[in-house]
Amino acid sequence: METTMTETTPTTLPYRLERTVAIQASPETVFRFFTDSARWASWWGAGSTIDARPGGRFLIRYPGGVEALGEVLEISAPERLVLSYGYAAGTPVPPGGSRVSIRLTKDGARTVLHLTHELADAAARDEHIQGWRYQLSLFGNLVADEVFAGAAALVDAWFRGWSEEQAEARQHAFATITTPDVRFSDRFSLILGLDELVAHIGGYQRVMPGIRLERRGDIRQCQGTVLAEWIAVGRQGEERMNGTNVFLLAPTGRIESVTGFITLPRTAQT
Repeated sequence: METTMTETTPTTLPYRLERTVAIQASPETVFRFFTDSARWASWWGAGSTIDARPGGRFLIRYPGGVEALGEVLEISAPERLVLSYGYAAGTPVPPGGSRVSIRLTKDGARTVLHLTHELADAAARDEHIQGWRYQLSLFGNLVADEVFAGAAALVDAWFRGWSEEQAEARQHAFATITTPDVRFSDRFSLILGLDELVAHIGGYQRVMPGIRLERRGDIRQCQGTVLAEWIAVGRQGEERMNGTNVFLLAPTGRIESVTGFITLPRTAQT
């Protein structure tokens, strides 16, 4: 592996902080945010850039005008990135005065990101603890926003599937948007697996013929968890009930579980 060291990087960096976060995406997807300047700037700030090769330079422009900079010391996609790290102003860390190592490991369909920041000074280390906690949280959400950019369409397809009367067509519709072991639960359902879901919806249609489900308002998504409000509409367009669904999306972009919270009309509750 080719490695280039900056002349100002201290050989001894006795103080370190470590952070570990799990991200709902593949290592290849996560690593793109370290090698593409547009994605790099999306989590650091407008004008931030990176030349992702050994010896390449990076620039971070924080809101407020503070600039951090450094050099790529090691890179091995999609597993490892090591950077020298310091500030243009020289404080709290001079240029090349610390080292940041990022390691990605695959955990099923997720990626676990391990970050180590080695510094020469304990006070400087402590200044960066909350900063990295915030920055990696922002990073994880930006990756998830890209992975789950189609979440609204996925939710709409789920609701449309509940109106599909033909079992074969319903099976196909849900097979394209869910995992095979999809789970669904609400006050009247405790379903495991695609086949059971398809049969369960058939029973629902026999009890409530002509009912269709529609999303109401925008979805809310965070790290692959989606909240969607919905209404159930009868044959004459009347609202029969409403509720909220919590969708858990797999890093593959499919639905792996749905939990429904139903509000029945007042007349149906009495």
